[in-house]
Amino acid sequence: MTIDTSIQLIRNAALVINYAGKKILVDPMLAPKDAYDSFTGAARNPMVDLPLPVEDITKDIDLVLVTHTHRDHFDPVASQALDKSVKLINQPADKVYFKEEGFINAETVEESTVWNGISIYRTGGEHGSGEVLKLMGTVSGFILKAEGQPTVYIVGDSIWIPLVAQRIEQFKPDYIVINSGGAIWPGYEATPILMEENQVMQLMNESGKAKIIAVHMEALDHCHTTRASLRRKANESSVSADKLIIPANGETVML
Repeated sequence: MTIDTSIQLIRNAALVINYAGKKILVDPMLAPKDAYDSFTGAARNPMVDLPLPVEDITKDIDLVLVTHTHRDHFDPVASQALDKSVKLINQPADKVYFKEEGFINAETVEESTVWNGISIYRTGGEHGSGEVLKLMGTVSGFILKAEGQPTVYIVGDSIWIPLVAQRIEQFKPDYIVINSGGAIWPGYEATPILMEENQVMQLMNESGKAKIIAVHMEALDHCHTTRASLRRKANESSVSADKLIIPANGETVML
């Protein structure tokens, strides 16, 4: 593993990953604080500012990965800020969206692709359960593998389901990035649409050698799991800070 392999949390689910010599941007929501309406009436979204300017985030990006096109994962500001010729990998459900947005180098991945020596596998997820799952639509995750690099599993917007456990067993990732905000949708408050504290602990039990990087917290008003509540649960479950990494916005985790 090379020393320059890293994951930087920007905000919410937006990441900049330096991997195999390439700079990869994941799920960019780049609007300023308070740009969008509230989900629950608690606050406008996003609730916090970006930790650095948009132009710094998008500078020298080699690849964009988009798990799905909910606005908190790919917003109009990101669409405008990114060069329309940038390489962009997306799920089949979003093929038409990116064509309409004018991205001329978008690639829709059904199962896997290889780009610049990096194998990229698309995985599935469930953005909730029961009735709310129908509202949330199709979501994906991605697994990155390359020679001399750690294997990274970006789970995306999913609750803890057998499929995620199967992918951990199949790919045996070194790092798993989870969206652990414990979000709820109005009218379906009893049904989380993201992993919350208890589901994260279930994942930890099945994570093997992987270190977990928890993101998608404290940026949107429908996310109820906080960094503090997740760390408390981890402490109660004797999970170390080395095993469960909870970065601040703008923080870089060296892999």
